[in-house]
Amino acid sequence: MKMEEEFNWLLKEEVHAVLKQLQDILKEASRRFSMPSPGLCEGQLKQENFILGSSTMDQVKGVLTLQGEALTQADINIKVAKSSQVMHFAFRDDKQWKLQQIQDARNHVNQALQLLSSRDESYTFKTGAEVNKLMDAVMLQLSRARNRLTTPASMTLPELAASGLVKMFTPPMPGDVMVNFYINLSKLCLTVYQLHVLQPNTTKNFKSAGSSVLHNPGAMFEYNNTKFEVSHVHKVECVVPWLNDTLVFFTISLQLCQQLKDKISVFSSFWNYRPF
Repeated sequence: MKMEEEFNWLLKEEVHAVLKQLQDILKEASRRFSMPSPGLCEGQLKQENFILGSSTMDQVKGVLTLQGEALTQADINIKVAKSSQVMHFAFRDDKQWKLQQIQDARNHVNQALQLLSSRDESYTFKTGAEVNKLMDAVMLQLSRARNRLTTPASMTLPELAASGLVKMFTPPMPGDVMVNFYINLSKLCLTVYQLHVLQPNTTKNFKSAGSSVLHNPGAMFEYNNTKFEVSHVHKVECVVPWLNDTLVFFTISLQLCQQLKDKISVFSSFWNYRPF
């Protein structure tokens, strides 16, 4: 009988204590995605500037302005390999670039919060299986949120050329430069590709490169009936502290879910024999 009492206490009290703790942590994570601007009008998100590239050797330098999930400004200097002249580009004033990874991660956190709030204190869990089902659903959303930040999208070079990102800049980027922005863990990364056109008589060994997060020099592709080869690749990055916070919150939350599942499995011999 003692086992049954303990298990009932777990279902009635402890499960809700853990759910409350999870909600508090994930609300904090969700808040990180939309930090309000200090002292400004309501609903305005905080703008943060990040400096890319530091050493004198860097071929690429810049300042990125992040506001929630949007890059609202990118000011980039690229030193051209051949001539060592410096090209300067910035986002047009009417443009901003949505970072889909941040948007998706935030949506998954909010879905996890919705799942948790659908089972408030007044709700009574009848079985351990029911708790496990909820934990699995929450863990799925948290794993997806984390994966969006830790796994940037693979893209082919033609996809990158067509992505619309090059059209964001003033002056317009020349046809032999491509850029990509992405999140990797808590870092905001910028990759710059310098290209050269392959002459028709040199394309006998042409082999189109596949999909990748980061392409290497020598990668070839065809776009608008022209064959290109990547001649130089420059990658610069900066740490976004609040992204680091959210990754820590995801880890803690996933551990809490797992611990609750482990406690329930201790009683599984008991509740497996109960009619569900």
